[in-house]
Amino acid sequence: MSITTIALLVLAPFLVWRFYQRLKAMMTRQRSIVSRHYTGVGVFAAMILVAGSEVLSRPTLLGWLAVGTAAGIAYGIWGLKLTRFENDTCHFTPNARLGMVIAMLFFARVMYIGVEIYANQGSNVPTPGFTDSFITLLALGLTAGYFGTYSAGLIRWRRALKKAINAA
Repeated sequence: MSITTIALLVLAPFLVWRFYQRLKAMMTRQRSIVSRHYTGVGVFAAMILVAGSEVLSRPTLLGWLAVGTAAGIAYGIWGLKLTRFENDTCHFTPNARLGMVIAMLFFARVMYIGVEIYANQGSNVPTPGFTDSFITLLALGLTAGYFGTYSAGLIRWRRALKKAINAA
């Protein structure tokens, strides 16, 4: 084993732990900031559109992306139903487990691709593309569908809240 491999083996668990801790801190009570919700919708929609444009000529992979996105949207709707909204202070508390499962799944897939690229270094095996695997597209669709739907649901909640305040 080379020193680089040993360093990666030591640092990988630390990276996973830091990502988990950061994610856990983000899944607590939060103030609703509408511009962040719009950014979320835009970023996650762009993720799906860019990946979709990459696999447009491969209908099977496009189908996996669509399945992942549909499952992510359904999961996002469920997540919104489990969210605690505070209308008087514009705060919300997401269900931490749902968001963490989705994010860690996607993070694990990205880590796997990184390990695969590192393992194939120096061999004649071509570097895998991000959109070459149906598992990656499924994870990407699930993640983008969930967080995009969640952001859209928060925008909808804030609009309804504003409408109720203006009516009163």
